[in-house]
Amino acid sequence: MRARFEIEYTLNTPVRVLYDRLSTPEGLAEWFADNVTVDGDIFSFFWNKAEARARLVYARENKAVRFDWLDFADTETNFFEFKILIHELTNDTALIITDHAEEDEIEDARDLWDTQISYLRKVLGLTD
Repeated sequence: MRARFEIEYTLNTPVRVLYDRLSTPEGLAEWFADNVTVDGDIFSFFWNKAEARARLVYARENKAVRFDWLDFADTETNFFEFKILIHELTNDTALIITDHAEEDEIEDARDLWDTQISYLRKVLGLTD
């Protein structure tokens, strides 16, 4: 059974710069996939020889982006979402990722996100 999980990363970069890396094919191709193309609201993500397609469900400028994977039958667990949050006390920019994985694969999924976010940090010029 697939379960939802959230991860939060602090990425102190301008919100606009971060949002562009989360919402555009060019930005996503810099860190999330080897290549990303878009046709209307359908994004195609390419890794090596694998391809996955997702529909851009919403993009709230500088706030959130949600994609629904097209290859999953379960509509409750077929999405991943990026939310940008500014913490009031520290003024830090946080990226909150909501994703889904099989219950026994959540740790692996978190590790994969950690790896992807390390690529994003490099693209943004941030150090770990």
